[in-house]
Amino acid sequence: MPRQSRKVSGTGIHHVMMRGINHQNILEDPEDYYQFIATLDRMRVRYDYEGSPVGSNCTYYAYCLMSNHFHLLIREREESVGETIKRIASSYVYYYNRKYGRDGHLFKERFKSEPVNDMSYFTTLMRYIHQNPVKAGVVEHVKDYEYSSWGEYDGTVEPVFQICHTQVVLNRIPFTELDAWVNEPLSDDVHCLDIEDASRKRPSDDQVWQMIIEKSGVTNASAFQQLNEEVKRGVLRVLKEQGASHRQLERLTGIGRGIIQKL
Repeated sequence: MPRQSRKVSGTGIHHVMMRGINHQNILEDPEDYYQFIATLDRMRVRYDYEGSPVGSNCTYYAYCLMSNHFHLLIREREESVGETIKRIASSYVYYYNRKYGRDGHLFKERFKSEPVNDMSYFTTLMRYIHQNPVKAGVVEHVKDYEYSSWGEYDGTVEPVFQICHTQVVLNRIPFTELDAWVNEPLSDDVHCLDIEDASRKRPSDDQVWQMIIEKSGVTNASAFQQLNEEVKRGVLRVLKEQGASHRQLERLTGIGRGIIQKL
């Protein structure tokens, strides 16, 4: 089956997500994270043959680096988003393979992208991208995560080290308002690109309960809560893999969302 063409963005802005092949880590230690950020920085500028900057390949508005994938809110400039992402990936893979003594691919062959055509979805993505580490249970608050662009917005990162065009966002949205939005958890019903197939539908409540019965033998939330911890966690992991949302699992089983997020 031929690949579907990427959707065109009327604004030139795209939300991009790329993950490691076979879900493997692409970032192992702090040096890797800083190297990736440095790679993003280099690839946004166009240079002439003498190494002098002569233009802009792209503009970044937000990013978040997770251990096995990354998110990027990017605007095309003098090259397509596909060309920019290809150069970012190629440069980082060269560094990673040399450091860890490996060969071959690191990223899944084709990155995912979606167009961002209005301000409403742009602000939703600002929240979604920066909330990734919180949703994954890595940190408790957005500001606590070191490897996202939020530090460029709240001033934690010095201007000389910033790679995102934060001012164009802050000119439209005052920081106090943006800060409140970014720290307000998004509903599980908000669907942005994720590390799973975006075309995959969530199971219904009835389907989730049928899976719970099959995997655990219990038929109600109270009985599920009385199960052995290892059994409960195992069932919840399977349900998450099958597409059940955190909110759905919390509602049906009575297990706290914080516990479900950390599985």
